[in-house]
Amino acid sequence: MRHGDKINNLGRKKAHRVALLQNLASQLITHKRIVTTLAKAKALRAYVEPLITKTKKNESATQISHNHRLVFAELQDKAAVKELFTVVGPKVASRPGGYTRILKLGIRPGDNAEKAMIELVDFNEIYGKGIEKAAEPAKKTRRSRAPKKAEAAAEEATAAPEATTTEEKAAE
Repeated sequence: MRHGDKINNLGRKKAHRVALLQNLASQLITHKRIVTTLAKAKALRAYVEPLITKTKKNESATQISHNHRLVFAELQDKAAVKELFTVVGPKVASRPGGYTRILKLGIRPGDNAEKAMIELVDFNEIYGKGIEKAAEPAKKTRRSRAPKKAEAAAEEATAAPEATTTEEKAAE
């Protein structure tokens, strides 16, 4: 029985699974989005998000080189580590977590496997434009209507006597 076993082994031995996740992670970092099965995408998210978090912790020079070594020990790909620390790390520095997004794409016709696209959140230009607009404060409809009506009525009341006095002066 598999009581309490939360790790998806993806039908592979440990060495094969580690090699698969290393390759998927380096391709995700290099290309910013990849298409794979849903199970692999979920396993990859748990594997790559701690690596991205390590790129943000840059207090001192020794800490930077230590984090480089830790990430390189996981990925075994020098180009992906360089891309991660120079491009991805600075862009996600302000994000507290949740660096990846998984989008379901339907099933694969050959074997009926569920496909998914996993991507780095900050590198999607389509959703990025919506985030900038969402950063503006939202208008509160319920609380702001009543005071505006009261203010508008007060302005009309003060504006109305002025208008009558100017009209009266013009008539004289």
